[in-house]
Amino acid sequence: MESILNFLKEHTKSKINPKIVISSKAEAKGLQKASKFEIPTSIISSNSKGWDYDKEIVRILQEHDVYPDNGLVCLAGYMRLLSPEFVRKYKMRILNIHPSLLPSFPGLNSQKKALDYGVKITGCTVHFVDEGLDSGPIIAQKYVAVLDGDTYESLSDRILEQEHILYPYCVNLFAEKSLIVQGRRVIVSGQ
Repeated sequence: MESILNFLKEHTKSKINPKIVISSKAEAKGLQKASKFEIPTSIISSNSKGWDYDKEIVRILQEHDVYPDNGLVCLAGYMRLLSPEFVRKYKMRILNIHPSLLPSFPGLNSQKKALDYGVKITGCTVHFVDEGLDSGPIIAQKYVAVLDGDTYESLSDRILEQEHILYPYCVNLFAEKSLIVQGRRVIVSGQ
C-alpha cells in the first residue's frame, strides 16, 4: 500500500486519488501509513463474514465516493476472500497482488510452497479479483530467481521488492484506462 501511495504522491498527474484505507485490525501498519499521507482510515472489527461483512466495506467506500462505476479497490495484505456479491458489485475494479507467479501457489505461504517444490523461478502477480482464490485475470507479473541458499525470509524479501514496483505500475495502468480484459487475458493497450 505504501508503495502505491508513494507512487501517487510522486506522480501528481496520476488519475488516481486515494480516498480511504480500510482495515479489519486496529493495529494494522497500513492505517498508520495512510495517516502519514493524510488519507482517511476506517476499521471494521466485526465477527461477521461474507456479504454481511462486505456490506460494511461497501458502505464505507461509498461514503468516500468509491463507487463501482468510478472506483478502484486495491487489496494489500487482505487475508480473506471477498464475498461473491462484493466481487460482482466491483467487477474488474478490484486489484490484488500475490507473492507467486499465478496460477502457481495460490493462497497462503506461497514462498514456502515455491521453496518446498524446488522451483527455480517464482515472483509476484497483480491480478483482478474474481470469486475464486487468486484466480482472477492476470494483469502483470515479475519474476524472481530462487537461489540455492534461499530461505523463506530471503525469498520473501526479494519478492516484496518486486511487488513494490509492480503494484503501483498496474494501478497506474488501470488509471490510464490501458487495461483491456478479454476473457481471462488482460491486454495492455499501447504496448
